[in-house]
Amino acid sequence: MRPEILVLGSGWMPDVSAKLDRRFTCHHLANVAPEERQAYIARVAPGVRGVFASGTVGIDARLAAQLPQLEIVAVHGVGVDAVDFAALAPRGIPVTNTPDVLTDDVADLAVALLLAAARRVPMLDRYVRDGGWEAKRPLMPSRALRGKVAGILGLGRIGQAVATRLEGFGMQIRYHQRSTANSAYPRSASLLDLARDSDYLVVCAPGGPGTQHLVNAEVIDALGPQGTLVNIARGSLVDEAALVTALAAGRLGAAALDVFEDEPRGPAALKEMEQVVLTPHVGSFTLEARTAMGMLAIDNLLAHFAGEPLRTPVERTTS
Repeated sequence: MRPEILVLGSGWMPDVSAKLDRRFTCHHLANVAPEERQAYIARVAPGVRGVFASGTVGIDARLAAQLPQLEIVAVHGVGVDAVDFAALAPRGIPVTNTPDVLTDDVADLAVALLLAAARRVPMLDRYVRDGGWEAKRPLMPSRALRGKVAGILGLGRIGQAVATRLEGFGMQIRYHQRSTANSAYPRSASLLDLARDSDYLVVCAPGGPGTQHLVNAEVIDALGPQGTLVNIARGSLVDEAALVTALAAGRLGAAALDVFEDEPRGPAALKEMEQVVLTPHVGSFTLEARTAMGMLAIDNLLAHFAGEPLRTPVERTTS
C-alpha cells in the first residue's frame, strides 16, 4: 500500500509529479480552493504520514498538529526557515532538504544579477527598445568588475560557488559569517566591515529569525553610494524599507534582488527605479535543478518509508 503524503506547493517538474503520483497516494493542497482547505485537511489528515513541501511554504505548528500520523517532512529546496522545528522536534519528526543539486544554478543567477546591475543591462535593453540609441540620448558608462571587491555574506555551498564564478571576472573576494569558513578568502570581522570593504555585497546566508534584517540601514550605508546589493537568499535578510530609502536618496548605488520580504509582492518603489534589477525568486528555476530537487525530496521520503537512512537530513534546530 502506498504511503499517503500531503503535498504543499505547486509547479513541480513533470517527472517529479509523475513519480510522486506513482510512488505515493498524494493529497495536493494547491488543487483545493482556499476556502475548502481546512475541511480537506481534516478529511485526509488521519492517513497522512509524510509532507512534501516547497522551501517557501514549509509547515507550521498548526498544520503539524492537524496531522497525527506525520512521520517526515521533505522540503523541496535548501531553505528550511518556513519549517517549524519546535513543533516537530517533540514528536521526533525528521526534516530533509535538497542541498547541492541547486547550487550551481542559484550561483549562476547571482552572478547574472550582479552583472545585470553592474552593466545596467535592463536599462540598456529599454534604451534600445525605446529608441534612445537612435535618438542619441546621453548615456553614462557603467563600471568594470575587474579589481572590484565582492563581499559574500554566507560562504556555504552557494556562497562558495558564487565566489568561484566572480573570481573568473577578476574580482577580489571577501566574506563574513559567524564561523570561519574553510577557505583561503579573507574573512571580515563583521558584516559592517564586509560592507565597508566591498563594492558588491552578495547575500547567500540562510533565512530565519536569527538573520532577520541582518542587512539593515547601517550595513546598506556602509556599502555606500557606489555599492551594489545582490540578494539570492531570502528576502527577510534585508530591511527592504531601509533599502528603498537608501536607493532613493542615492546612499546606495544599485540593487539586484531575486527574493523579497513579502513574496510575491515587492515594494512598488523598487519597480520604478532604474538602478534596480528584479527577478521573481527563480534562483533554482531551471528544468535540471527543479527536477533534481524533486527527485531528491522523493528519495528522502522513499528512504524513510523503507526504513533506510535519510539521504539529506537537516539537523534539527529550534533557534
